[in-house]
Amino acid sequence: MHRRSQDPRNATHAVPGLRGRQVIAATPEDAARALADHVVKHLARCLEDAPTAHLALSGGSSGALVCDALAASQGLDSWAWARVHVWMVDERCVPDDDPRLNFALVRDRLAPRVGIPSDHLHPMPVALADGASRYQHDLDVALSATAGRLDAVVLGMGADGHTASLFPHSPALAETARLVTTNDGDTVAAPRPRMTLTFPTLGRARLLAVLVAGASKSRAMGALIAGAADPLSLPIAGVTPGPDAELVWYLDQAALPPVG
Repeated sequence: MHRRSQDPRNATHAVPGLRGRQVIAATPEDAARALADHVVKHLARCLEDAPTAHLALSGGSSGALVCDALAASQGLDSWAWARVHVWMVDERCVPDDDPRLNFALVRDRLAPRVGIPSDHLHPMPVALADGASRYQHDLDVALSATAGRLDAVVLGMGADGHTASLFPHSPALAETARLVTTNDGDTVAAPRPRMTLTFPTLGRARLLAVLVAGASKSRAMGALIAGAADPLSLPIAGVTPGPDAELVWYLDQAALPPVG
């Protein structure tokens, strides 16, 4: 058994069985930088046609890499970043000062480094009983001119195949109408419950960029590539872009399943 030969440069590949374009990099940092450069160029194009752009970011280890890479990217100046609204893909129901809070990555590692104003940051109100409904309302208002479409969504994937806070065999996987929901259950990782964007919201985005890095992800990637799992057991398989949307995978070498 061996892994695909390593190219020292980021390169676009065709991975059979995987919907969308794939960019394979040597390291997680290289993959995150390639993703950030693409997202920033995409946002720049969006800002040519609209006064603002709307980006949704995930947390976790992938989120940290992405925030650092976005902050280091040269594709947008501070004036352009000041026109970007940042939303959360999902959130852990923890206090604002908890280091596990996904929003802390945006608040501390991205916004102050690129100049996103505080009123363009949209943390999920996880402390409120009606927080999911409020976040949906805010999204509805903000995206009213774009038919509810986010300009870009950045996702990660866990070793169990979850993305956002859409975990295997969890209730939120069945949501087909709401933009935002809470999710709980035995398969939802602590701290729980979680608040999350839903499959319909993710699928409507103009750009879906997925960062998958590390050997712990290779088994799930193998099942996804082989078509051996459905969204109930492998939620990342339920991310389905619309006909005019772009889906791009950013993978490091370690995340690829063995071949041969």
